[in-house]
Amino acid sequence: MPGTLSPEAWREMSFLLGGPRCERCGRSVPGVPADLPGLACDACTGADWPWSRGRAAFFYEGSGRRLVLSLKHGDRLDLVPLIAGWMLQAGPDLVATADLIVPVPLHWRRLVMRRYNQSGELARRTARLAGKPAAYAPRLLRRIRATPVQDGRDREARIANLANAIAPAPGAARRLAGRRVLLIDDVMTTGATLSACSRAVLSAGAGGVDVLVAALVPFRGMAYVPPDTEHEETPA
Repeated sequence: MPGTLSPEAWREMSFLLGGPRCERCGRSVPGVPADLPGLACDACTGADWPWSRGRAAFFYEGSGRRLVLSLKHGDRLDLVPLIAGWMLQAGPDLVATADLIVPVPLHWRRLVMRRYNQSGELARRTARLAGKPAAYAPRLLRRIRATPVQDGRDREARIANLANAIAPAPGAARRLAGRRVLLIDDVMTTGATLSACSRAVLSAGAGGVDVLVAALVPFRGMAYVPPDTEHEETPA
């Protein structure tokens, strides 16, 4: 049925919905007290993230990767309620404290080709499920230039690729001033895209930024594990 998973697909899901978690990305950190303040995983220790808190619903592998790719490239909008529900479970505190729920933007050419912004659809549904539809703010950020594909680039190269690519929309500062922003995206890989978006809203006067994503790319130590797909991060 649309919007559901088979028993086999359920068994392949790697959820990140409970237990001790990294405060910055939501990755599980086993063997420590769940209420330990400032808990950080290996990947986030020493990282200069511009956001305060981060959460993810599941790892970008197995069924989780196929779900994201089906939503992003397969017109599977029926999956939005399912994924957004998991995102709300992963970050209820982030959603509750958000004044504005802002999706990572697509460049207009990519939006025309795809016909919808998958991050925008997830943000819209998450806000609705939380009873905060008025917080959904899809037009506060914009991609002012198309960026080349990110595949094969390390974190530093991805950051350089996104330099001056994302900016506050004209007039956005009036709405962003002093507000706590929750950024929504489908996948966090190295954090480069979410960093660029975070800096953009902070430059416009936002009072703070948190991030919530559907899927988190697995890491080994301090390095992310590139997915075995050409669609890991498409140009936008």
